[in-house]
Amino acid sequence: MAVTDPLQIVPGGLATVATSALFDYLRDYVSREEVERIVIGEPRQANGEPSENMERVRQFVARWRKAMPQIPIEYYDERFTSVLAHQAMIDGGLGKKARRNKELVDEISATIILRDYMSARR
Repeated sequence: MAVTDPLQIVPGGLATVATSALFDYLRDYVSREEVERIVIGEPRQANGEPSENMERVRQFVARWRKAMPQIPIEYYDERFTSVLAHQAMIDGGLGKKARRNKELVDEISATIILRDYMSARR
């Protein structure tokens, strides 16, 4: 997961949360923090077709929209974010062991998704 500052200038990693705990984590988070919207990665294959994970993401989004309609949730293409996260880790000088940390890769990927979403909105 990633968040941005109140002025929506700088995105940064927040946490990595197990899929099974994500809904409750987000519901708790939005009760404590001011959240304008949630951006969720849209899993697609390289050719643009939905990936096998898309149905699970759709189910989560439908559940969120029903339970928390006051906080919109939007999809944003997540293709290649893991590759970009690994490259950022290499560029940052992280060793092979750190680059194998899936939680760190996921957090960096979330930050990339949020950064790209913010750039596209400007």
